[in-house]
Amino acid sequence: MTTPHSPDTAVPQVSFWQAFAFWLKLGFISFGGPAGQISIMHQELVERRRWISERRFLHALNYCMVLPGPEAQQLATYIGWLMHRSWGGIVAGGLFVLPSLFILIALSWVYIAFGEMPLVAGLFYGIKPAVTAIVLQVAHRIGSRALKNNVLWAIAAGSFVAIFAADVPFPAIVAAAALIGYIGGRAAPEKFKAGGGHGKVEKSYGRALIDDDTPTPEHAIFKLSHLLKVLVVGALLWLIPMAYLTLVYGWEYTLTQMSWFFTKAALLTFGGAYAVLPYVYQGAVEGYNWLTPLQMVDGLALGETTPGPLIMVVAFVGFVGGYVKAVFGPENLFLAGAVAASLVTWFTFLPSFIFILTGGPLIETTHNDLKFTAPLTAITAAVVGVILNLALFFGYHVLWPKGFSGAFDWISALIALVAAVALFRFKQNVIHVIAACAVLGLLIKTSF
Repeated sequence: MTTPHSPDTAVPQVSFWQAFAFWLKLGFISFGGPAGQISIMHQELVERRRWISERRFLHALNYCMVLPGPEAQQLATYIGWLMHRSWGGIVAGGLFVLPSLFILIALSWVYIAFGEMPLVAGLFYGIKPAVTAIVLQVAHRIGSRALKNNVLWAIAAGSFVAIFAADVPFPAIVAAAALIGYIGGRAAPEKFKAGGGHGKVEKSYGRALIDDDTPTPEHAIFKLSHLLKVLVVGALLWLIPMAYLTLVYGWEYTLTQMSWFFTKAALLTFGGAYAVLPYVYQGAVEGYNWLTPLQMVDGLALGETTPGPLIMVVAFVGFVGGYVKAVFGPENLFLAGAVAASLVTWFTFLPSFIFILTGGPLIETTHNDLKFTAPLTAITAAVVGVILNLALFFGYHVLWPKGFSGAFDWISALIALVAAVALFRFKQNVIHVIAACAVLGLLIKTSF
């Protein structure tokens, strides 16, 4: 067990395997979404173990915040790379994801194979309305931070109308918002200033292994040869499985389409996992019919209650899609789901590793403070409208499970209301709310 050091003592060197043990532990305890995961890393690495200084930690985080992809996983990759070269980054980022992948494969199998059993059905009956309340809370939380003026409110409203009424694809909304931000940032820069940020250093926790004045390690200095090497290896890691699936099974094969679809999704995750969920919903549910709307709600609930990035819900989508489509035949359903879940996880997270291993040396060499740009501020505003639309979609399918022509599920509405009060009024933990609603749903189902 690591013991705290006094502020003036030098921090001993950390071996690759010591770091490996920590990253493995982090993969199993990284609950709470990106904010919770970043907080855990800050407490462990900056405050307690002092592997990295506050300033260097925030410098890395600022870079990860402007990248598409899960910023907490990218931050772990960055710090692992800074400490132990490329393999350190690969191990740190990989262990952040792998425990969640294995847990979700197991839970997805239980869900799809035994979901009709009264116990499982009852639990998910309570979980579905809770998830609707959670998504609504996310829209409110992001909106309260991001919508600082009428211009940003207008962008959020426009994105909501575009996706709700006109069914505009999510990538087009992101592109339009970025263009508005680019132009607006020059015409009216005061309207596109990003709030919050992570650039202020308020406290020192003593000397760190990688301190403010620690020279940039040799491997972290920018070299064109290293950049080209990472780009070539990254391209091959994407191209080889994609080419194999296309040549052996065909472009229209379910696993090929999943690989291509989640490659695109990986490049659109500005603003966190909730920002890209509408895109996943549009494609996986409405476009490819890999799963139903209610299954998507259930998958989001499983993603909320497992460690790792929330975007790991893509593993659930992949498992259910591979299982239902029986991509390896009716006798290999579990294998089909597990391979599909692993494949979509690979294509979703591969770009994050490439971003860190190529961009990290530039960031470490320059040590410039990164700021949120006007286009990203506009994209964040647009995301608020998109997430609100997602909450309405979930609410519709939960409260009117058979459509507007069917009966209104007033019990689900009450559970959603209870969850909303717990989240908004009493600021309860998301996992606690889901667990309580699951038990409530089970009690209701077994009583009627």
